[in-house]
Amino acid sequence: MRSLLMGAVLVVVSGCGSSGPLSREGRASKDSIRIQLDAAEPSASAGELNQGREPLRFKVGYGRNGMTCAGSTFEEGWTPLGTFRVNAILSEDRFVMDPALVKESGKTETYLRENLFRNMSSIDFKGDGETGEYGEGYISLAPVPATPQPFRFNTYDGKFRWYSFAIHGTNDPSRVGKSITGGCINVDRKVMADLLTTVQLGDEVVISSDSPCTP
Repeated sequence: MRSLLMGAVLVVVSGCGSSGPLSREGRASKDSIRIQLDAAEPSASAGELNQGREPLRFKVGYGRNGMTCAGSTFEEGWTPLGTFRVNAILSEDRFVMDPALVKESGKTETYLRENLFRNMSSIDFKGDGETGEYGEGYISLAPVPATPQPFRFNTYDGKFRWYSFAIHGTNDPSRVGKSITGGCINVDRKVMADLLTTVQLGDEVVISSDSPCTP
């Protein structure tokens, strides 16, 4: 298995047609986020958020190595297809996490709320002196049905963090809409801000593609 760097994230890019923050009111409660990846033309990869009125469409970026089939074990650089459940929502202003993960962390919820996203944002994953590579937030995703994964709490570069597949922001908007991430899906600042006000613990995210996947 390749060395594990950044937690892969579902990345949601620029909110096309969005006129402001998304409201939780009136949106579908499940299966409301769908991501379609395009291997031939990464810039055509897009997501759709069904919020109970006209759907919000947005660009997304994905893994630099391509896509793996549903049920696969996550590896650095590869974005898995399939159905996922939101099991944590992390940002400077919002902390929601599956109670089973809080227990697994060995830390108190207060500690995680005050430190986890700040720790993760302070890591320079590429070694180029730049931090904040998750941008405005990190929405962690667990595969459905559950399959063996390397997701875990650990210490990276001296910082306690949560490692998983996720949708997250970016400190470099030019990376959105490209096959360039560590496996996560990334989105721009505006879309991530919208998602952070809309996504709920337990929501389902479906990632698909018309292109062949790697078993």
